[in-house]
Amino acid sequence: MLADIRKIAALAWPVLIGQLAIIAFGVIDTAMVGRYSAIDLAALGLGNSIYISVYLGLTGVVLALQPIAGQLFGARRYTEIGEEARQALWLAAALAIVGFVIMYFPAPLLAIAHVPPALYDRTDLYLRITAIGLPAALAFRVYSGLANGIGMPRLVMMLQVAGLAAKIALNYWFIFGGLGGLGVPALGGPGCALASTVVNFALAVIGLVLLVRLEVFAPFGIFKQFCWPSWRRQAGLLKLGLPMGLSFLIEVSSYAFMALFIARFGTTTLAGHQITGNFGAVLYMTPMSIGVATSTLVAHAIGAHNHDEARRLARRGIATACTIGCCYAAISFLLRPSIIAAYTPDAAVLAAAMPLIPIMLVYHLFDTFQTVTAFVLRAYRVAVVPTIIYAIALWGVGLGGGYLIGFNVFGNVPAWLNGARGFWAASAASLAAAGCGLFLHWRSISTRYAQEAAVADGTGTSSAPLSSVDQDS
Repeated sequence: MLADIRKIAALAWPVLIGQLAIIAFGVIDTAMVGRYSAIDLAALGLGNSIYISVYLGLTGVVLALQPIAGQLFGARRYTEIGEEARQALWLAAALAIVGFVIMYFPAPLLAIAHVPPALYDRTDLYLRITAIGLPAALAFRVYSGLANGIGMPRLVMMLQVAGLAAKIALNYWFIFGGLGGLGVPALGGPGCALASTVVNFALAVIGLVLLVRLEVFAPFGIFKQFCWPSWRRQAGLLKLGLPMGLSFLIEVSSYAFMALFIARFGTTTLAGHQITGNFGAVLYMTPMSIGVATSTLVAHAIGAHNHDEARRLARRGIATACTIGCCYAAISFLLRPSIIAAYTPDAAVLAAAMPLIPIMLVYHLFDTFQTVTAFVLRAYRVAVVPTIIYAIALWGVGLGGGYLIGFNVFGNVPAWLNGARGFWAASAASLAAAGCGLFLHWRSISTRYAQEAAVADGTGTSSAPLSSVDQDS
């Protein structure tokens, strides 16, 4: 047991540090803009919710490379990894065009929220700037997906930490303006988007150079030859990536639409929701890092036909993440006044966030369970059924239930559940339902894999790892 936990931890801690660096982008944005103006903070929350929905939906498609590379690495089929990486770069380029159009012309999305005129222009500018940086962000995700898939997350972590250092300096410059002869006007919230765009391009360029220069990537021969898109391999990436991307989109869009609906309760409530969600995102980085690490090890085991080991590693990863999640929730509940005060000095915003934190911590516990389980399923290249589970739970129970409770549609909801609290409570329930569904599906899939492997061993045959064009289970 301890040996498995050590293996998971060895891969998880670099992922955690790297992801904390990335999530610190949002924390720094919120903290700095919160000291610039409440209007810019609300615009940041709204704009970032839309951006994250688009970005993560597209990222999910690109990150199909990670489990594919993981299984191929476990099977020692190195040249195929290089081909999959080249195809993933083509896919990222195509997806970037789609995302750019959505974010550079955000009027239809902003209309859903009935955004006040004071917020509209700031949010619109924020999204237009982030749209420019989207191609670079997706290119870097190809690099990170490949590095994580072969069990080298430190190569991603180092770049993400360096990006954070640059982000802090650029944020201060672009949000508040100044710096003598290099002065720029104070941009407020949109300044965060400009800083992130600059950093994303730097990370993308460095990541692509490392794919050429580092010895660890040499066996894959990623750039030894040019290739056009292969429709067979693109189909394989999309068969796994589209359900993954849709799962990400369902999960994040449910949160984004929460922000759009909560915006109707006013700027102060929206700002309190932004702080709560931002802190929840910080907590989420730990189960996500454990999920990535567990998924990598499980994929390697599947590629090497060690299905019993894959099941054992999956159970260890889920149990470890849930234990840590309970500790986080207890500590955060005790320290919640100090945590909120670190975000903003505004007493009204602080009061709006305080009752949301305990509900968010329950949300976090269920989120931990479903996150790691979902990553494990991706290691098996299973994505269709999880997507259906997400759609029913998050859009139906979470968003639909949140609307009914938060707006007290039927007039029978207790007062303490009205408004933003109702949306958070329904979201927590939705993640509980999703986690149970995903876990039961994983048990069924892993049992079937183990039984098929046992039959193959008994007959003296061996089934190869799933290719990128095999059917999803």
